[in-house]
Formats: sequence, C-alpha cells, structure tokens
Amino acid sequence: RWLRQHEYVEKLNMHGILSASAGQEQLLTELLVTHAKIPVLIGELISVEIWKRKIFPVLCELEDFKPRSTFPIYVVLQHEASIINLLETVFFFKEICESAEDSILDLIDYCHRQLILLVARSPKAQAADPVPPQELQKQAEMMEFEISLKALSVLRFITDQVDSLPPGALTRMLNTHNLPCLLVELVEHCPWSCWEAGELKKFENGMWHVVPPEDQVKMTKLDGQVWLALLNVLLSPECQRKYHFNDFNKSQLLKLRAFLTDVLIDQLPNLVEMQRFLSYLAVTEPAPPKKNLILEQVPVMWDRILKKNVGKWEAIAKHQVKHAFSPTEEELKLQARRWAQTYSLDMMEALAADKPRCRVCGVEAAKRCSRCRNEWYCTRACQVQHWQKHKPACNLMA
Repeated sequence: RWLRQHEYVEKLNMHGILSASAGQEQLLTELLVTHAKIPVLIGELISVEIWKRKIFPVLCELEDFKPRSTFPIYVVLQHEASIINLLETVFFFKEICESAEDSILDLIDYCHRQLILLVARSPKAQAADPVPPQELQKQAEMMEFEISLKALSVLRFITDQVDSLPPGALTRMLNTHNLPCLLVELVEHCPWSCWEAGELKKFENGMWHVVPPEDQVKMTKLDGQVWLALLNVLLSPECQRKYHFNDFNKSQLLKLRAFLTDVLIDQLPNLVEMQRFLSYLAVTEPAPPKKNLILEQVPVMWDRILKKNVGKWEAIAKHQVKHAFSPTEEELKLQARRWAQTYSLDMMEALAADKPRCRVCGVEAAKRCSRCRNEWYCTRACQVQHWQKHKPACNLMA
C-alpha cells in the first residue's frame, strides 16, 4: 500500500515538473486544492522526516541487517525529496498556500528544521568506496542537502503570502523561529557556495559547478530566494508590527548592509528598499517587546507522531527489517518492475537538462543497454567493460 502511495507521489512530482516547464501547472494545483491533498502531503512529509531521524539510524546500526538490496530503503529516503519538490513546484500559487490551512504551521516548522541543518552544514571528507549501510548514509546526507534547498524555496513562497496565512503562522515564523535572523545566517554562510583548490563552486540544478571569474558576483537562484524572503518578512507592515526589533535582532539584521553592494542591487533592484529600511533601523531605537497576552496556534503533526511512538523506534525498525526491507528475490523482481514503470525512462529523459553520459568514461553517450534500458554507453567496448558490475542490476530490472 505504501509503495502504491509513493508511486502516486512520484508521478505527481514528475507531472508537476513537466507542467511547470510548459507553464501549465494550473490544472495540477486545482486538483490538489479541490481534493484537499496539500495537508495530506505535508503530513506524509513530516512522517518520512521522523522515520529518517528516528528509525533510519537504528536500521544502519543493526548488525544482523544485511539486505539483498538497499533500494527499498532508498525509495523511502527519496519519498521525502519527491514531496518537497512537488510542494516547491505548486506553492508558488496563493490558493495552494491557503488550502494548507492549519497544516501550514507544520510545514513552517519543517522548513525551519531544514534551514537549521543547512546553516550548520560543514564540508566532510568522503570515503572512496562506501559500503552499505555507509553508502546509504552518504546518499541520505547528499539528499538532505538538496531537500534543505527545496525547503528554502518553499519557505520563500510562504513568505510571499503573509497576508493570507493563518493568524499564528506569521508569529511562529517571526518570533518563535526568528526567521529574519536565520536568513541573515544563510546570507553570511552561503552553504551552496564554496572554495575548492582556488576555484569558486556553486550548487545549481542539482550539481556543483565551477564558477568562472567573470560570474563570481552573479546572484544565483538560491541567493535570490534568501533575499526575496528577507524582503517579504522585513518590509511587510504586518511583519514589522509583529517582529521584536530588540538589540540582538537589530544587530543581526544590520549585518546585511555589508552585502548590499551596488552589483547586488543592480541584479535585484527591490533591494534598494531593504537598504533604506536598514539605514532607518540603524538610527532608531528598537521598540520594546510587547507583553500582551497572546494565544498562539501550534503545529500538531510532529508532536502527535512522536508521542504515539515514543520508546518504540527500535521495535518499529526491526519490524520493518522483517516485513519491508528484506524482500525475497521474487518480491524484489516484482518491485523492480513496478519501480521501472514508475520511474519512466522517457519521462526522466524529458526532465534531464543534460544529454546522457557513458557509465564508464563519462563522455556523451548514444547507446543504451537493450535489456534494462537503464545504463548508457558511448561504445560497445565500454558496455562490455562494465557488464560484470551492471549484470546483477540488469537481471533484476529486466
């Protein structure tokens, strides 16, 4: 049943990407709103996040867990990425944000947790040839980074709709989580950019790219998302009324002035308003925090799942090892056929920005394995060279 649900989410995600690229995502958003599926997707997102934090580490530490294939576990990890990617595609629309209703609080909390991980992220040395479950953990870490970047985009779209949010959502973003200061941290640390061997690299479109010297001051899409979110939460009159501009928050926000260069403002002219606001903030005394009685809405999904399963995580992990992650060879073949149908190769190729590359040498490839149609090669020689490694997966998929 869960695999069927994952297939539906994956197909929705692929459909959303293709619709967005064609500018026709209105039909998908109408369906999600009409059938009230946004709260369902947010609930599923929270569930998988808890599974990843509470059960996945236990699975990796079980000494007797030696799965025939780690792909069933990878599918669960991919489930979170698919949902957040789908939400990123549709949350651009105001009606989607409104249809989330009170579950928007859970989504705000989720995005906040992901941004905390993004700010705390540090480069790590990677082993040359990891083995399961180390390979799974490495994949999960790489996926976590991309999920955090998607969460940043979703949160920026939420800030676009501050006038349509439930009463407690804005207070939770501004004062419970202090989103403005967290965004300042992202501007300072810029985790999607790094220097390596004297070259500047930036993460764009799912890959790290070396940035030529003439483009090093160019604003990326991720930079733009942070600045747009800051514009939304700092310049909105409602946000200014609710945010506590105490001494600490004021000092953090004033750090932004060092980044508001003429080059940056030329790329995003709206930042002139931000510059004026910060200049005004620098010469005014922060207003004292209001001490009025406040009734605040709180998210329920995360706490409900945690309370329901407290003390049961190891038992749940062992149950899943026995019933979900240790399929027989016949069950694995059946699942592989279903996955092959879900991850339609023709659709995946339509989504790919780059031409396929040879699995062996990395050059552009025009030939594909005729049995599983999953691997690409530039010549017959490369295909023969890779056959012994590819054979087990090919037999499974074919």
